Amino acid sequence: MTYCVAMRLSGGVVFASDSRTNAGVDHISTFRKLHVLHQDSERTLVLQSAGNLATTQSIINLLRLRAKDGERANLLNTTSMFDAASLIGETVREVIHRDSSAQQSGSSTDFSCNILLGGQIIGEPPRLFHIYPEGNFIEATEDTPYFQIGESKYGKPIIDRVLTYDTPLEQAMCCALISIDSTLRSNLSVGLPLDVMIYRRDSFASDEQYRITEKNPYFATIRKAWSEGLLNTFLQMPPLNLAEE
Repeated sequence: MTYCVAMRLSGGVVFASDSRTNAGVDHISTFRKLHVLHQDSERTLVLQSAGNLATTQSIINLLRLRAKDGERANLLNTTSMFDAASLIGETVREVIHRDSSAQQSGSSTDFSCNILLGGQIIGEPPRLFHIYPEGNFIEATEDTPYFQIGESKYGKPIIDRVLTYDTPLEQAMCCALISIDSTLRSNLSVGLPLDVMIYRRDSFASDEQYRITEKNPYFATIRKAWSEGLLNTFLQMPPLNLAEE
């Protein structure tokens, strides 16, 4: 399991992903789940993946190889983010069909995955899509400016209470990190290090990428502040009084 969140806001897009992959309690590994394709002054595309690791690695590798090809439609020559999401959806269907068709009789392997695609292609604003295992997808809006994939339930409440389309990118990243910290505390299948990125509208840059470990001072500070703040707020709740008036 994993946890990835992306937020498409007025100022750009924020991405945050954990890096834990486990196939049972005795087989825990670290794999990057945030992937960037970039062309100067033309496009910055960010993909986040959750689900079957073999499936997601095949999809990412195929997308990168076909981008180098240059002859067929690929992520570096599509003219819109919608077309890029469609291409990824087709690749998802291709890989899942290929691997599930080769599955041995009686096997119950789940080859499904979910992918988030965010970023910007020149000529249109930043956009964000959630691509499902079936290859279809939905797009983030001003009313619903974020998507989560993987183990999402623990980190959702803070986002719903804090985030709006006009939230500044730095505050949104803080919100994303607290969301992941809430998930880390409640689910062992999500773990450090974290891979995060801030994409600023119309920058077509990919330099604001960071890897966050337990030793990151900012992450340690907000984890402690959030935990202590919740506890202090709880202790200040009015005394219990359920008697009817």
